[in-house]
Amino acid sequence: MTPICSTYRIVLLLVCTLFVFSSCSEEDARILVFSKTAGFYHASIPDGVEAIQKLGSEHGFAVDTTMDAGIFTEENLQQYAAVVFLNTTGDVLDHFQETEFERFIQAGGGFVGVHSAADTEYHWGWYGRLVGGYFSDHPGINDPHPNVQPGVLEVVNRDRPATEFLPERWERTDEWYSYKEMYNKVNVLMTIDEDSYQGGIDMGYHPIAWYHEYDGGRAFYTGLGHTSESYEEEEFLNHLLKGIEYAIGNNRLDYSKAKTESAPEENRFTKTPLSIGEFYEPTEMAILPNLDVLIAQRRGEILIYKNEQDALTRAGYLDVYHETDVENVNAEEGGGWNGR
Repeated sequence: MTPICSTYRIVLLLVCTLFVFSSCSEEDARILVFSKTAGFYHASIPDGVEAIQKLGSEHGFAVDTTMDAGIFTEENLQQYAAVVFLNTTGDVLDHFQETEFERFIQAGGGFVGVHSAADTEYHWGWYGRLVGGYFSDHPGINDPHPNVQPGVLEVVNRDRPATEFLPERWERTDEWYSYKEMYNKVNVLMTIDEDSYQGGIDMGYHPIAWYHEYDGGRAFYTGLGHTSESYEEEEFLNHLLKGIEYAIGNNRLDYSKAKTESAPEENRFTKTPLSIGEFYEPTEMAILPNLDVLIAQRRGEILIYKNEQDALTRAGYLDVYHETDVENVNAEEGGGWNGR
């Protein structure tokens, strides 16, 4: 090989390398698709991941995907404009990760919830308001009807990019969720005609897709996307794309606007024992406003720890059924008055 050919190959390699690394510049938006499940696993998740990756390559945003909740740290999240919860279920984030996600939204980040994102994090009220409502029911749970069936969606707001291209009545097949604890500040895009399918809980007014600004960020939710076939439908994919683009927004985060304090690491806490060896199977505890502590025990004692005196004493006693000499009789749980 001549020196000229060798030099040409090196230059060509450098050009190709620069092209690959510049195809997603610093100005390009990057989103994270999160699909961890702690409950039902939707078989359509891989189809959804692939479809969103394709949407990103076609419409100028980069897509990372993960099922690892450990990525929810400020260091990682600050590189994303939006996070998509793709058919997540159950309790998927611990309290440290929840804190970091709150800060991401407060800094101006975006959120997209797809279908069972509403079947996620029921104990976390902040998330419930972000997603806009929690899953309540769908056909086939408490009735004999199939969970996936045709239905008619009614587009009630055609002035938004996520719905402007859709017909006023859109017939399609999916799994139709009903919702509870609906957040009253969402902007509804579509409802579903409850007479167009069978089963499930009737809501009367039955939203199925919406958007809103929340706690400094932007949130879009669609109840569609249960089936694998959804991720081959042009109209659904365009609906999802416009929701993602809304969530991306101006692609700028400002963590100085985050109000939630980052949770300190476990190793920064010091355990200080207040009382040792004076308990018998405590079952419940309540901390009073003055920092005194009430403790209920299985065999009936009510103890009180006096904060100012640094002392534990018995405050009362309930004569409860907690032990027995009768063979094969369980008295393990306590409770129940003697002689009642």
